[in-house]
Amino acid sequence: MKMHTMKTMKATAGKAMFGLLVSTALTLTASAASARDLTVGLPGTVVTLDPHMSATVFTDLNIASHLYSALVTRGPDLELAPDAAEEWTATADTTWRFQLHPGVTFPNGEALDAEAVKWNIERVLADETSARIKPWFELVDEVNVIDKTTVDIVTSAPYPALPDQLSMFFLLPPEWSAENDTNRMALGTGPYDLVEFQEGNFITLSAKEDYWGTAPEFEEVTFRFIPEESTRISALLAGEVDFVTSIPTSEIERTNQNEGTSGDAVASTRTMFLRFNSKVEPFQGNAMLRRAMNYAVDKNLIIDSLWDGYGEVARCQPLSEDYFGYNPDLEAHPYDPEQARSLMVEAGYPDGFDLELDVPIGRYLQGSEIGQIVAAQLTEIGVNVQITETEWSRWLDKLYNDGMSQATYYGLAWPTLDAGGVMAFFEDGNTQNYQDDPEFTSILQEANSSVDADERLALYKTATERMCESAPILFLFQQPYTYGISDEIEWSARGDDWARAMDMSVAGSAD
Repeated sequence: MKMHTMKTMKATAGKAMFGLLVSTALTLTASAASARDLTVGLPGTVVTLDPHMSATVFTDLNIASHLYSALVTRGPDLELAPDAAEEWTATADTTWRFQLHPGVTFPNGEALDAEAVKWNIERVLADETSARIKPWFELVDEVNVIDKTTVDIVTSAPYPALPDQLSMFFLLPPEWSAENDTNRMALGTGPYDLVEFQEGNFITLSAKEDYWGTAPEFEEVTFRFIPEESTRISALLAGEVDFVTSIPTSEIERTNQNEGTSGDAVASTRTMFLRFNSKVEPFQGNAMLRRAMNYAVDKNLIIDSLWDGYGEVARCQPLSEDYFGYNPDLEAHPYDPEQARSLMVEAGYPDGFDLELDVPIGRYLQGSEIGQIVAAQLTEIGVNVQITETEWSRWLDKLYNDGMSQATYYGLAWPTLDAGGVMAFFEDGNTQNYQDDPEFTSILQEANSSVDADERLALYKTATERMCESAPILFLFQQPYTYGISDEIEWSARGDDWARAMDMSVAGSAD
């Protein structure tokens, strides 16, 4: 399955769907916003409303995209489009210039101007902020205000993927942020304002009456946090929510048979794996043992038995074909328990070992079931697995603060669709890195800073080959993006984790 093949929910809308969404975005007026409210059921909860303090797209940044503007955005067609910046260009190998939309102000009157952009970037880079997204911008050397609507971002080395990365960088008001709790409050220039935030329960947004951009179609949007898959599906079938993500593939047919709803799956950009903690025993300094684990799990069995054939086995890298830098020459480890046992003997563990495995709850598609299957297959080669299921925010806290167990079930995707974004999580200095490989870091940094596309591809090829050999993870598969939707709502399906009200419309509203 290829993610760039956009799929639509309505058979009758078919190929016209994307055109309808585009024309809707161009013609909607503020008066149309009162047509209908929207309720979305998400599998995880929002940890923070501060977009500088989270790198989690499907919840935190997804909500932030409704409340705040970014310089650029990525539309349902996966192409970059203007947001707060009307246009952007590279004026030199190390300089990107952004021309801002004039006259945009925050609700308190502060201007979203070049000074505000400069403040936001410097806030993220400041050590005292402890911003989770700081690694995205460590190449930024300085931000220069040219005039009120023109800002230059200067990097210490070429950063060709910077505009793509900025599609995930949302802009806060400087003065307001200094005086308020940005984790629990929000004041942005996005199409929606925050109405109510009940942690672990729901968040409600209301459309701005005087939004400077294209008016959103829905007057009120509520995101309900529903970690239990069965509860999420029941809510959709009962008409309590209009859209849900991460439904088991086995429920797609039932969702389609239910009157008033439809279900489907598209290929996602997310690769799933078991991440090894290579800072502790038994994986520290033992690449052979880590490779042994890769032969012990039957990935095709999991795809066929749990996901009805949706998804693809990862080819010894954390990238899918959608990414610049994907290495087509690598092959997946075959299921070969005898080879796994043989490598374990060579690695110094002929009698196996005990393994603590963390599995986050309410985040990844059927993560609990996958954790159980993987544990059972590892047991067959002598690995005694103890699973700990952890609530998502607690799991994140452990991951960010060097508290990961010996292994964890984990998935990565990156909206820039560039290898540097995903593979940065294995780079020295990243808060989620649990390996020690300075050579890998050096190769990756050289690739990320080159403006020569062929050179970057060659360096990413070297980096992925090194990762395949050192096996810091047990490579599993690309997770399908599954969803269910009310027949009253239209949405152009995308597999990159964004579930934005701005990409949805009332069925037939563009007729």
